[in-house]
Amino acid sequence: MKSIQRGLFIVFEGCDHTGKSTQARLLSEALRKAGHRVENIAFPNRETATGHLLDQYLKSKKSLEDHAVHLLFSANRWEAAPRILSELRQGTTVIADRYAYSGVAFSASKSLDFKWCQQCDVGLPEPDLLLYLSASPDIIAHRGKFGGERYERSDFQEKVLQNYRIFAETEKERGRWIEIDANKSESAVHSDILHSVVALLEKDRSEKVGKLWVK
Repeated sequence: MKSIQRGLFIVFEGCDHTGKSTQARLLSEALRKAGHRVENIAFPNRETATGHLLDQYLKSKKSLEDHAVHLLFSANRWEAAPRILSELRQGTTVIADRYAYSGVAFSASKSLDFKWCQQCDVGLPEPDLLLYLSASPDIIAHRGKFGGERYERSDFQEKVLQNYRIFAETEKERGRWIEIDANKSESAVHSDILHSVVALLEKDRSEKVGKLWVK
């Protein structure tokens, strides 16, 4: 009896307002139309206990110490880890709008130690593909609704961008970080993403889900 191929774990990353949510939705729709089972997840998940607190923080309704905030974001991801693993093992492709890379890139932009920020997420389910949507902070600042939450400032987003570039160097070596030009039209970005995902879908996926940042 042929074993079930596990699902793909695909993560969208990038600065705020680069189109991650839109492209995650478009990819999900395309894969479902092609007959794949797909589960979407977004971080932070604002429906959980940690998520409610993070929602208040992001909307500037509550102030929290930076280390504590980072730990809450990490806890929010750990809450979802069992669900992600279960879906992947059943052959469902999981598409995440943000993940641990956002957590590190944003927290390290507040002068927290980069390695300390990473350590909190060591062992989480490891993505098979990271789609990094790259756009100029100046362009992002002119997109709709920018500035509505705590981190949506051009100077801060520039710091976040620099931290993503650190990840790009290490993750590209592992062959799973793909940079997508998000300055293009919505349809052109979607086409670029589909090209990368289809190539990965054709590969064997009999191996177990890896553990994030575990050598």
